[in-house]
Amino acid sequence: MKAIEIDSYGGTDSITMNAHKSIPNVSKGQVLIKMRAAGVNPVDWKIGEGYLQHMRPLNFPVTLGMDFSGTVEDIGADISHFKKGDEVYGMTNFFSGGTGTFAEYFLADATVTAHKPKNISFTEAAALPMVGISALQVLIDTMHISKHQKILIHGGSGGIGIVAIQLANYLGAYVATTVSKENILFAKKLGADEVIDYKTQKFETLLKNYDTVFDTIGGEVYRNSFKVIKNNGMLVSMLESPDQDLIKKYGVKAIIEFTDVTSHRLSQLTDLVERNIIKIYIAKTFPLSQTRDALVYLQHKHPPGKIVVTI
Repeated sequence: MKAIEIDSYGGTDSITMNAHKSIPNVSKGQVLIKMRAAGVNPVDWKIGEGYLQHMRPLNFPVTLGMDFSGTVEDIGADISHFKKGDEVYGMTNFFSGGTGTFAEYFLADATVTAHKPKNISFTEAAALPMVGISALQVLIDTMHISKHQKILIHGGSGGIGIVAIQLANYLGAYVATTVSKENILFAKKLGADEVIDYKTQKFETLLKNYDTVFDTIGGEVYRNSFKVIKNNGMLVSMLESPDQDLIKKYGVKAIIEFTDVTSHRLSQLTDLVERNIIKIYIAKTFPLSQTRDALVYLQHKHPPGKIVVTI
């Protein structure tokens, strides 16, 4: 089979296609999936750059890719809720037994796999797991967003932000977001009540008394976000560890969140998609043979919507 591999750290220059890679053998608790599409996330190119090598060193060569959609080809022992031919989606993890999804076939643990939403394409489904679960996990499980609360979502035209705005709007919150000027109308279309151009406006001077802030940017954006949160409010970041000095200064709760994909959360996401509460936006697709170009594009461009590799 064909698979996109890296044989060393060093960015996109180390990416090659292996046209003769063996199809992996399924083990207990796993499903073998024939890839139809694979979502591209910033973590994919960051892994190749070596961002995570101190925490999660790789054994090369490694096939990249985590988000997926496809059909079940084989099933490991003790799995009864999938059968061959089922249309599925999810997020595998090659750090813990799965294999990368930028390949014609790959392995995924059954616990991070679910039946694909019936009303969307394979391409749309592959764009959803990481960003969809991140938004659902933070807004529902951690923040407990409810009607009339005020939430600021940074990066409203990015993958996580797009889902988060729609979900917060559905939950009845007042939603503010930061985007570039080119994406203001897009953010309003998603359901944002207030949209701030981060290049020309300072959100920390325009907003105040927010219940929660969802940070997907980090750095100075994270630090300035403390200024808009009311006393005892909450800041959740996907990137920054809690700053204890700022927590004490502003009297807010701050945590870092890591995406935890489970079949249960995927099923929750499926329900939201099938009820048309969450819509998926695809910015650009690339064929598997051009996965390197897809990673370069994502690294240097910031299109509204997701990048997806397809067969």
